[in-house]
Amino acid sequence: MTRTQDLPPRLTRLTFHGPLSESRATGLVERLALGKPSGVLDIGCGWGELMLRVLDAVPGATGRGIDLNAEDLARGRANAAARGLGDRAEFLEQSATDAALDPADLVLCLSASHALSGAEPPHHTTEALKALRRLVTPGGRVLLAEGYWQRPPTQTELSAMWPDARADEYDDLAGLVDRAVAAGFRPAWVETANRDEWEAFESGYQSDKEIWLAAHPDHPLAEETRDKLDRHRGTWLRGYRDVLGIAYLTLVPVA
Repeated sequence: MTRTQDLPPRLTRLTFHGPLSESRATGLVERLALGKPSGVLDIGCGWGELMLRVLDAVPGATGRGIDLNAEDLARGRANAAARGLGDRAEFLEQSATDAALDPADLVLCLSASHALSGAEPPHHTTEALKALRRLVTPGGRVLLAEGYWQRPPTQTELSAMWPDARADEYDDLAGLVDRAVAAGFRPAWVETANRDEWEAFESGYQSDKEIWLAAHPDHPLAEETRDKLDRHRGTWLRGYRDVLGIAYLTLVPVA
């Protein structure tokens, strides 16, 4: 029997589950806190790090994080308790499409638009934006982190990405912002992850397991872990590196 302590750790070197630096996170939280949201809704929250930082910056605000990953949710609850936010932050294991969600003053959807729509990309972004428009209160804010093509991918790059990757799977940045406008928002702030943020995220995403694998080359899970690591690294370095971008859009609903 494989003991829990023998298993590779998971994402302990990541503060955020995405290419987001401390400096950018600080700026986002400062701007979002200016609106003094009383309620924060985090769709596909993971461990909800940005939501917790907003709650810490806005005394009295409450937050609700929705996700399907029980391990991430447990990490979020533990972090909230450690920061004295346990009574203001709720982490729920449920589907965003199945849950009856009340509108909130601030809605976070960080690389989780797929949680709000089953449509094919890039149309799922439009459907997610429509759902977000319904979930934000008048005068509130939505922070959407969404993928876009920094430049058109070559066929060689597409073939190295995820299965069935397509050139029309994402918009360029202008097209992504246009979708937000068409869904009833005005873009109050548009920013994009830089290469340093991407490299920190991708390295942190793999690092725990890479270090574990180097120390456990003969473990029963070593071959499976090695295959996953090598495949993901190839997808990044040969496929979407400097091609796929992440935009952080701070959106204001039109009255």
